[in-house]
Amino acid sequence: MQEKRTQADRRTATRQALLAAARREFAEKGYAGAATESVVRLAGVTRGALYYHFPDKAALFEAVVDTVAAGIRDAILDAAQRSASPRAALIDGMRAFLDACLRDDARSIYLIDGPAVLGWRRWREIDGAHSGRLLREGVAAALGEGAGRDVEALTTLLSGASNEAALWLSDAPGDAARRRDLDAAMVDLIVRLFPDPPR
Repeated sequence: MQEKRTQADRRTATRQALLAAARREFAEKGYAGAATESVVRLAGVTRGALYYHFPDKAALFEAVVDTVAAGIRDAILDAAQRSASPRAALIDGMRAFLDACLRDDARSIYLIDGPAVLGWRRWREIDGAHSGRLLREGVAAALGEGAGRDVEALTTLLSGASNEAALWLSDAPGDAARRRDLDAAMVDLIVRLFPDPPR
């Protein structure tokens, strides 16, 4: 039993090393320029170990995209949990989404190569399982009981706006004025869509 646990631990460690190395390789060189030989070398494993976990470069990339999506989800969750109200949680969560997406590796892997390599439908599935799920929960909480508005429609609207906002900001990294303008517009949008309930 101990031996089996040790083998499982080794497999997990190898997979994590491959994902970390692949994330670095894809972030630095893009999907087209990344080489599995470099990933193997960076991870310090054999080519056989790579193919044990991932049948090809595309599968490795999809796993990296999923890892990046999980990190974005965690950043959103952390920000939203510290918010004072459901509406504030939406605002804080959307800001955290933008911050996480604007990291160099997330921007290139998640926003640019992700949809192009995986296809929009598969990318949306991954996004929906992570940050999209949190956004849907946040919209439902901000609407409250008996709001009579469609959670899915509002979630789709805000998801699209957030993705476009992240791409727009990534075109001018470090442009503080652009970020301030976008944050102000985002707050205005959320306040209009989710007004305070009457007292």
